[in-house]
Amino acid sequence: MASTKSFFTPFLVALIFSSISMSLAARHLMQTTAPNFPAIPSLPNPTLPPLPSLPTLPQPTLPSLPTTIPSLPQANLPPLPSIPTFTIPTTMPSIPFLSPPPSTSSP
Repeated sequence: MASTKSFFTPFLVALIFSSISMSLAARHLMQTTAPNFPAIPSLPNPTLPPLPSLPTLPQPTLPSLPTTIPSLPQANLPPLPSIPTFTIPTTMPSIPFLSPPPSTSSP
């Protein structure tokens, strides 16, 4: 993310400075008088020969499409192997409760 910001910041600064110099150059061009350019001579309009006509192409005769669809052969696949199943216990095993050892002194 830091490299993106470090790329865009100089790019933005360069864009702003180029925009300022372009604006000053445009203002300078607008304030100067336009030079007198020579008149552009008119070019002759050539005459083109007529386009040749397109020849007529012979119409091919298409063969007729079949009306019945042939049956496809049946694929004989071997049976899928059986996957061993595991039984998941539904009851929680009981944890034996350990009692504290008897105390030697009485309160």
